[in-house]
Amino acid sequence: MSVYIVDSMITEVATLEVKPGLESAFENDFDLAASIISGAEGYLSHELLRGVEKPSRYTLLVRWETLESHTVGFRKSPEYEKWKDLLHHYYDPFPTVEHFEMVHEEDNEK
Repeated sequence: MSVYIVDSMITEVATLEVKPGLESAFENDFDLAASIISGAEGYLSHELLRGVEKPSRYTLLVRWETLESHTVGFRKSPEYEKWKDLLHHYYDPFPTVEHFEMVHEEDNEK
């Protein structure tokens, strides 16, 4: 078991409600959008998770070096406009986005 404590990393957590029937198109466009966000300054990694009980609900986890990397650097960039154009029309309602700091992490690697 490994224990990690990361000082300043921020995790963006977005709950994405995709309009039913558009899941496949959303996932295809997300693949394109992933190259946009992954090029942002301060970006570390991301995961897109699809709901099992509700397949039109997704959770997006994006790890950033700092809160400002997301809220200022990415959100105020021309790349964010491309991100919006690719993805925002899929959501109903508009996503809830929150930011979290790491407190404790473990994994089961031996």
